Amino acid sequence: MVHFRSQETVDSALRMSDEGVLDRVNAEIHGVAVKTVRRWRRQYQRRGLPRGQGFRPTPCPRCDGAELDQAAYALLLGWYLGDGHIAAARRGVYTLQIANDQKYPELNQEIAATIRKVKPTASPCLRGGSTAVRIEARWKHWPCVFPQHGPGRKHLREIELVPWQQEIVRAEPRHLVRGLFHSDGSRFVNWATRPTRDGGRKRYDYIRYMFSNESADIRGILTDALDQLGIPWRQPRVNVVAVSRREGVVALDGFVGPKS
Repeated sequence: MVHFRSQETVDSALRMSDEGVLDRVNAEIHGVAVKTVRRWRRQYQRRGLPRGQGFRPTPCPRCDGAELDQAAYALLLGWYLGDGHIAAARRGVYTLQIANDQKYPELNQEIAATIRKVKPTASPCLRGGSTAVRIEARWKHWPCVFPQHGPGRKHLREIELVPWQQEIVRAEPRHLVRGLFHSDGSRFVNWATRPTRDGGRKRYDYIRYMFSNESADIRGILTDALDQLGIPWRQPRVNVVAVSRREGVVALDGFVGPKS
């Protein structure tokens, strides 16, 4: 039989269907009729008829032993703990959503690229709002990859890394810290004054990093990583972690830096 659509097109459409994308939207993306997408689902997903290599679900690092990019995962974990959310979709699929300010296009593209490294077949979409962007990707195994998923806000429930996550964080603390500071943190110029010899006062500026999160558990995950990296920090308020000593700022500038 001659197939008029490439195997890549069929596999892509079936993957999006498995991820919960509506048939109408799926058809528009792939330039086919809605009835074609429905036929593909009926023949290749429901009845399991062969067509070349056919559709294969993305294997899970936890369930299937798939390879996991640890640096990308640590970075995405930081983003998820800060501004991430997992929502149930249709047919047992889940949507990972990372929220970020739309004025940081480079970071938004970095988030999408990081998602693709954690789930290589992902097709993240950026959904814009008035001020924020949601970077979204669907997968049945997001709760496996992020076992912190659960009902309610993160600061109202216990957030604890499981042993395999702790191993990754210990191996890649810089990527975790980058994700956390770029999600719920900021880098800004602060100022102070000091007396001069002539009795006046002189202003001087200094760079400061601050991380704000209502969850004591998530703040603890950050400070544990900072301790591992030898970066001094303090807690000026109950929900804030600050890095303002010069050596700490220099270290963070090396792998976090300003948002862009």
